[in-house]
Parts: sequence; structure tokens; C-alpha cells
Amino acid sequence: MKISIFGLGYVGCVSLGCLSKNGHEVIGVDINPLKVGLINKGLPTIVEKDIDKIIKQEFEKGKISATVSATEAIKATTLSIICVGTPSSPQGHLNLNFIYKTAEQIGEALKEKDDFHVVVIRSTVLPGTNQKIGEIIETFSGKKRGEGFSVVSNPEFLREGSAVKDYYSPAVTVIGGDHQEALETVSSLYKDLSSPIEITGIEEAEIIKYVNNSFHALKISFANEVGNICKSLNIDSHNVMEIFCKDTHLNISPVYFKPGFAYGGSCLPKDLKGLVTLAHDQYLSTPVLNAIHESNENQKRIAFELINRTGKRKIALMGLSFKEGTDDLRYSPSVDISEKLIGKGFKLSIYDNNVHMSKLVGANKQFIDQHLPHLSELITNDPKLALEDADIVLLNHKNFDPKPYMDLLSEKEILIDLVRIPELETLPNYVGLCW
Repeated sequence: MKISIFGLGYVGCVSLGCLSKNGHEVIGVDINPLKVGLINKGLPTIVEKDIDKIIKQEFEKGKISATVSATEAIKATTLSIICVGTPSSPQGHLNLNFIYKTAEQIGEALKEKDDFHVVVIRSTVLPGTNQKIGEIIETFSGKKRGEGFSVVSNPEFLREGSAVKDYYSPAVTVIGGDHQEALETVSSLYKDLSSPIEITGIEEAEIIKYVNNSFHALKISFANEVGNICKSLNIDSHNVMEIFCKDTHLNISPVYFKPGFAYGGSCLPKDLKGLVTLAHDQYLSTPVLNAIHESNENQKRIAFELINRTGKRKIALMGLSFKEGTDDLRYSPSVDISEKLIGKGFKLSIYDNNVHMSKLVGANKQFIDQHLPHLSELITNDPKLALEDADIVLLNHKNFDPKPYMDLLSEKEILIDLVRIPELETLPNYVGLCW
């Protein structure tokens, strides 16, 4: 395939070399004649392991060139990849001037071209940028998106120092678009890689890089705070984190990585508080660990506000324990929200197939007597009874089977789902907590 790459910085230079090595003929485009000159001498524009050899080899084969002319590059290629910079402002906003200017140049060049053209965004951009770029190209080219061209989002996940390795061995390749033929064309660029290709919506593809890098930053900060605590206690922090990483069932795994309601139970709140207190006793600042509890409380506030804004007062709560499959009510976020709702004058009916008043004993009974002393008047063993008189249904357990009650559920003012039950998502009164 003949490919043009706009922007010969870090991502552009690596893409130029690697795509050429994969058998494509690649033209680099940059407003900086110095960068263009380097490529046209078979030299890279960056310092990066192995890229100098690749650029030299592919240049000598006649498969790499560069130009300052967008029109020249567009006319000679069928697919263009945008790799220009999107720097942050001091306030944290992205400066998208370079990417918008590139879109204008591509649009102008497409005026003179009859063939369908695929534009790929590799630059890191916020959701909505793909749509905006499409509009700019339409304006400057006079062509219609989906007919004369398509815009596909394909974020890069390259680390400086191992970018070539990362290019050929990504964990996943993410491609988002709205044109099937264009998606297939972009997917073909990665057909020789062993990693999976994830075809997704445009905005999911646009935001994933921000999610990835924010989590990477969180991991570093979390590990550093653990390190500071361990050092203060003369504990080997590296050994602690090596043991932590050996748990691939819970710690380094997809477990817990699903947006939903707040955490609770007898372990997470207690142990987090214990670690934060330990750090405090050592006169250590742990802002990441300190913020976890507040973030959890905020999720409870979001759920309450969602209910409160409806203006309705009768609520059926499906699931009271801190998670399905248990009768443990201690520090259950559902108990917290129930307590708040009752205090604000809401009428509550509760169903939980694992919670029975006669079986509540010990710390579990003591906790519920303190927080929901009138639970026996609110709870029922019949889900239909809980649902019948309610205007709002609050779904808190995934093991609630809605199928027998679909007619009843569809009549309610609103279904607020805290756990994501797929069967209910098609109902017009359905609202997910954070999806």
C-alpha cells in the first residue's frame, strides 16, 4: 500500500520505518524542512533503538521518502496517517491547532483527487476530534465523509526507548471508525502482528490512550506511596511489590476493572483505612491512598443524586449486601444509600435473596441494627412485592434475574442500574450509573 505520514516526530518516524519494513511504500510529510531532509538522506528524525537501521535500509530500497507538500503526498497515496503533536496547554487542554491545520491541508489536497482516501489519526486526541477532523476535511475538500474519504482513529501505544518493539508487539491494536471498508484497510496494516485487533467505536478509540496513561501514572504513584510506607518501617518495598504482582487472579488482572457502584464489605474499607493510618502514624503523606475513600464516597453521592433528581419517592432496591452471593451487610454501600434515602423521606422496599432477618447474627446483625434498625419492615423475600409499589428500581446485584418481571420493570418511571444487567439496557426507562 502507498501511505503518507503527516508529522515526522517520534510516532511519525517510527511508523514510517516500521510500515516500510512491513512492505509498504511510505512518504513522510512535515512542515520542518530539516526533518524532511534527514529522511531523504536515509536518517531518522529521532534517537530510538533500531529505528536508524530500519530507516537506512528502507531508504536504500527506495521505499521511504519525505516532502513538505501535503498535496504531493496525498496524490501519491491511498492512506494518510496523522502523527502530528497535540501538546497540552498550562491548563491541561490540548492544543489541536497542528492537527486541524493538517486536516485542512488534507482536505485541500483531496479536492484534486477522485479516489477514496482513508485518513488515520494516530495522534493522541480527546473524544470528538475525529468528528471535527471529518468536518474540516469535508469543508476544504468539498467531499462527503463516507463517500470521498473516511477518518479512522488508531491510537498508538509506543514507549520511548522500546518503540520499535512496541510497534511490532503491541498488547492490542485499537481501531475505531464508521466505514467498514476503511476499517478493513487499516486493519490490514497489522495483519502480520500476533496481537489482537480490537474494532470499536470512534470515541472509545479516542479516549483509551488517556485511560491507559492515567492508569500507568496511578500505578507509579501507588507503588511509590507503598515504597515510602515500607521504607519508614524498614521493609523491602521491591520485594513487597514483586509479591503483589505475582497475584494475577486479583491484583494484575481484569478483576474489579468494571465501572459500577462503590466498594464495601468487611475488608476493603477496613484495610485501606489501616494502611492510610499506618502512613499517617509514620508522618507520611499518601495523597493517592487518601483519595481512594473519598472517590468511593463520591460514587455513592452520584447514585443518590441520580435518584433524587427523578423527584419520585418510592424505591425498590434489588440487593442489599455489599455484593451478590453473600449476606454480609457490613459496610455495604447499599446500606449506606438506603440509610440516606430513608433519612431524606424516601419510601424503600428491599429484596435480597441472601438476606433473611432470622439469620442475621453477630457483627452483621449489630451493624444492621445500628444503620437500618427497621430493616424487617422494609425487606421482603418476594421480588415482585418489592417491585410492585415502586416508581424507581435500584439494581445492585448482578444475580437478579429480570426476565420474569420485564413487563413490570418496563412500567416503572426509571431503572437505575448500579451493576450493569445487559437484559435491561434496551428498555427506554433504563439508566446506567456510569455507562
